[in-house]
Amino acid sequence: MFEFLKKKLKENIKKLKSKVERKLTEKEFEEAFFPFEISLLENNVSQEVVERIKEGLKKELVGEKKGRTSRRIKSSLKKVFDEILMEGELKIDKKPFVILFVGVNGVGKTTAIAKLAYLLKKKGLSCVLSASDTFRAASIEQLEKHGEKLGMRVIKHQYGADGAAVAYDAIEYAKKHGIDVVLIDTAGRMHSNKNLMDELRKIKRVAKPDYTIFVGDALTGNDAVEQARRFNEEVGIDGIILTKADVDRKGGAVISVSYVTKKPVLYLGVGQDYKDLKPFRKEKIIEMLCGKD
Repeated sequence: MFEFLKKKLKENIKKLKSKVERKLTEKEFEEAFFPFEISLLENNVSQEVVERIKEGLKKELVGEKKGRTSRRIKSSLKKVFDEILMEGELKIDKKPFVILFVGVNGVGKTTAIAKLAYLLKKKGLSCVLSASDTFRAASIEQLEKHGEKLGMRVIKHQYGADGAAVAYDAIEYAKKHGIDVVLIDTAGRMHSNKNLMDELRKIKRVAKPDYTIFVGDALTGNDAVEQARRFNEEVGIDGIILTKADVDRKGGAVISVSYVTKKPVLYLGVGQDYKDLKPFRKEKIIEMLCGKD
């Protein structure tokens, strides 16, 4: 993870060091930061985050005395990343606790649901899965297969049915059988499709979820960030799961998505097995990017 971005950060820290060994003017900083900015953008870091990094470094470095070292520059960069990155924890504090999952097709949303269900089961919580994606071919069967492997009930209707009705039945089932958590799968919707977003809003009105999770593909970079932004604007999200983070050599989406949406990243998908859903810890991300002190 972050192979390309880590390399570019290291290179640009060295370049900045050569500039800040003497008192640095704002104009000199702008010139020195430009290749840094290009590197960040090439690694899918959003423009808003690039500007925030620039602002933070400028505040720390411009007009300072001689003797600034690469360690101090890294310290400044770590401080900025600490402010940009936002981690969160999913707290199950009622029964049944209803979680709605949203995102576009192909990002691994259904698999992320199964991984979270596995994690909750390991914590001793019972789950029921709602097959509210009644649009995509084989979506119900995919969720059922996960349910069989996990030993969890899947509530389903036929294809073309009202996804909100499926969610309602799953919640009622959970209430009747004392299930702790309801996990609601939904059809992958492009954030630009008004009719599909209206349908998703209907599911949210009916289900009244306690938590709404956006699932995005880290490999898609700024597309994932823009999707998260739009889903938050159109439907409202509470937290984020990014899939395929283990093979994302750039890392821009991981760095940018929480800053843009002001919502925490909860988990990173780092493999195909159920156990491959890891809590997002910004300290580890900062250490990976900037190294240890």
